[in-house]
Amino acid sequence: MNKIAQSKIRHFFFSFLSKSLVGHVLFWLLVFLFLLLLNEGQWSFQLTFTVELINVLFFLIIVYFNLLYLIPNYLTDKKFILYGALLVVFALLLAPIKIVILYFVFSAYPEAQAALIYDQVYFFLSHFVVAGSSTIFKIISDWARHQREKKELQTRSMQTELQFLKSQINPHFLFNTLNNLYALTLKKSDKAPEIVIKLSEMMRYMLYDCNEKRVFLEKELKYIENYLDLEKLRQGKKVDIQFTLDGEVNKQKIAPLLFIPFLENSFKHGLSNVLTHGYVHILVKIEGDKLMFRIENSKPERIASSEFKQVGGIGLVNLKRRLYLQYPDQHELTISETPTHYTATLHITLST
Repeated sequence: MNKIAQSKIRHFFFSFLSKSLVGHVLFWLLVFLFLLLLNEGQWSFQLTFTVELINVLFFLIIVYFNLLYLIPNYLTDKKFILYGALLVVFALLLAPIKIVILYFVFSAYPEAQAALIYDQVYFFLSHFVVAGSSTIFKIISDWARHQREKKELQTRSMQTELQFLKSQINPHFLFNTLNNLYALTLKKSDKAPEIVIKLSEMMRYMLYDCNEKRVFLEKELKYIENYLDLEKLRQGKKVDIQFTLDGEVNKQKIAPLLFIPFLENSFKHGLSNVLTHGYVHILVKIEGDKLMFRIENSKPERIASSEFKQVGGIGLVNLKRRLYLQYPDQHELTISETPTHYTATLHITLST
């Protein structure tokens, strides 16, 4: 065996032991104490201690030979028959060695020596059962570890995807608002400074609060109000904008920026082509940890239904993905339209 192979074996051995050395020591100590109590009074304490120490040492040998050599080299590679055969052979080899050692230990007990010879099959079976138990434990622990790692990977992947989805929402909204602000500055409108103040409040919320998985519902609703105030300044009397809150807001929490895609879709795609008076009506109803968000807006009649379904953009697609990731089995989203209006209703279970 070359030095590289020896180094790998040593590294594997020590890393294996270091991961749960204390747990292994405690386990075998408990096994030893259990065997001592089980055979208490059969012989003198010193003899019982010696016998059970030998039993535990042989169990240690076959268990760690199984865990460190047989399982990695044969069972893991699906060499089941060869693995089983080697385990049986090793158990058969250990049995007579153990019997010989115990035979000398029981030199003052001829009856015990005779029992050792008679119970050779028992020694083989005890070694085989202990090794088999370690195999079952190894399989179960590896499966549990795999499931845990899989869950952790899914969690990290979900968090990464959610951050990506939120990063798409923020620039999208900022781009639209800056366009509105630019149009007003060109007109030298007195509304521009007020828009700057509202926008700064919203940006503060987006930069400092929206990095959390959940934010207070009160802050999210305030964000919506600021958004609607900006639209009222921009739209003027052309659009009837109403926001109704029904229910009590306490310490409920919600995923940040969850409603913005609805608002963007309503104003950008629903009202941008309305030549006459249009409307956006929003209702937020809260009952304990249950929230219902409904938004209804007028729809340009000259836009065909199939065309209108396509202009929702990436916002609503991302929203549905966020709801799937953050509120699995805790939300219901329905979207409907008629020739004159468009309605979206979201039912969601909030956290506290």
